Parts: sequence; C-alpha cells; structure tokens
Amino acid sequence: MITERFAGLRADLAFIAHWVTPGARVLDLGCGDGAMMEYLQAEKSCTGYGVEIDDARIPRCVHRGVSVIQQDLEGGLAMFADDAFDSVLCLSALQMMKNVEGVLRDIARVGHEAIVSFPNFAHWPHRLSLLTGHMPVSESLPYQWYDTPNLRCATISDFSDLADEVGLQVIECVALKEDGTPVAFLPNWRGSLAVFRLRKK
Repeated sequence: MITERFAGLRADLAFIAHWVTPGARVLDLGCGDGAMMEYLQAEKSCTGYGVEIDDARIPRCVHRGVSVIQQDLEGGLAMFADDAFDSVLCLSALQMMKNVEGVLRDIARVGHEAIVSFPNFAHWPHRLSLLTGHMPVSESLPYQWYDTPNLRCATISDFSDLADEVGLQVIECVALKEDGTPVAFLPNWRGSLAVFRLRKK
C-alpha cells in the first residue's frame, strides 16, 4: 500500500490512498504542495484538481504535474457541478475554515464520496493540557494559541454528528496515533488524528 516515494508523506495519506478507487476523478481541497494528487495520478491513474490558496504552494503543485486552482474554500465550490467527482479530499484543512458546515455541504454536493482528516481535539494529551491551564501543542496541533491557523477544534464524535447533519454517512473512521499507527481501543481518547471516509446518504 505504501510505496517508497510515498513513505515520507503525512501518516494519514497512507490510509487515504487505499480508500481512493483506481481511475477515480478526485478533487483535493487544500491540496498544499500537491503531493497527494501527484501520488494518486502516478500510482492509481486518478485525474482531477487540487484547490489551494497559498501563493507559495501553487508552483510546487504545477511542478508535480497537478492541475491546481487557486481559490479560498470559503468562497464555495460553485465552479463544479453536482456529483462531478468520485472522491473529494479535505485533509487537515477543515479545521482552518470559518464556515465548516458550508464547506462540508459543498463537499457532499460535488462528490460521491469524501475523505476528511483533522486533528482530534479530544486526544488525551490535549485534554491534559487544558486541565493544566494551557492550550494544547502537539504534532497534530503544532501551533501556539496566538499564531495557529486552526479556527475550529473538533473531536471524532463532534464531526460524526455534523457529517450526519449535512447528509453524509460515515463509511469508515480511523483514528491515528502521532506516528501513524491506527487506534482501535478508545479512539476518541487515544487518537491524535481522525480520518473519515464518507458518502452521501
């Protein structure tokens, strides 16, 4: 499942890659430097687009051969038709959105399936930090409270409820430790990163 060229990427990408069907049409929201789309194009013959707002990351996407659209996700996905994509990815980006519900509704509209990952705020070290009077700082939440780009804090249970509300059914949910190891027992307590696979109801 993990090739050598993929091994250096974020831990959640290994799980996400095997959830994407070969040949799928993919939309990667907040695609960063395009690493995920490059992998899916090269290894799974996928097609599609990345969407990224950061000026500095656009040239890297182009260098990787990824078709990228520079746009703020908060502006919506009106440029894409209903059910235009087999899979819509939103990887460690949703927590940076002001209008999380609106972005999720757009994801549900344009894609048959969606894969979403985000830092799990209920991870036990985060809870411990709050008990000691401090905002949590960890590998999945690496910023101080005053310089973080994260606008929303969610737990696995919180996200499941919102997904249901916007018309998305949870197919699978994997909680990962900081080293990328899956957590089976008490995932909302022991998982640092949540990865959801969803489909329209």
